[in-house]
Amino acid sequence: MDASAQAELARLEQLLDNWGHSPADVQGLSVWVETGCLTLRAALPPRYMVVLHDVLDRLQSSALFAEESCSFSQQDLLANLRIWARRAQETLA
Repeated sequence: MDASAQAELARLEQLLDNWGHSPADVQGLSVWVETGCLTLRAALPPRYMVVLHDVLDRLQSSALFAEESCSFSQQDLLANLRIWARRAQETLA
């Protein structure tokens, strides 16, 4: 696996590990997706970025409401992001 892509996946895992359930966390992840994963974006099939953007959109929606008021569970979405990262790593290996 390309070292840059591996570092970008590590950054995603760090963002998820430090998740504090705040709008700032969603913003940080959004910035990472738009500017911080360029090598990863180029290395993965296009469908991976489609899925990543979909989960991110749902996370942004969930950040606007209290957990119980939103139709998207942040915990489930974070679990989906971890699965995405694992599959991305497997694809790149």
